[in-house]
Amino acid sequence: MTAPSRPSAFVLEDNAFWFDAARQRRLVVQECAGCGRLRHPPSPWCPECRSGDWRERECRGTGAVHSYVVSHHPRHEFFTYPLPVVLVDLDEGTRLVAGYGADPDDLAIGQRVAVSWVVDVDGGTWPVFLPVEEPS
Repeated sequence: MTAPSRPSAFVLEDNAFWFDAARQRRLVVQECAGCGRLRHPPSPWCPECRSGDWRERECRGTGAVHSYVVSHHPRHEFFTYPLPVVLVDLDEGTRLVAGYGADPDDLAIGQRVAVSWVVDVDGGTWPVFLPVEEPS
């Protein structure tokens, strides 16, 4: 998928690993080296044990919609509307906010989703989630 140009990512020392992984189409989160808690968005310290030591944890990119919003306003030239945004409970046990790449009328709490990737016209790579069918 190709998305319109988006605002540049605000890359810092604490989140650069995440954007590097996204360019490789890998979905990652931080895992505390002290207590093992997963966290996203990236932060310098663990909210559980306050450790500053962490490692990258690659995720399968599957989960369930915890919540969502379908934004119509205010409009911004960087995005296509309506703009569905999902809060996904990743199967690994943390949450991630991302776009939803399918018909927003089909969104539902608890819906199973899997990550896909869009590359904007400036080369930024972003996760979006698509619905998946559960095996019968």
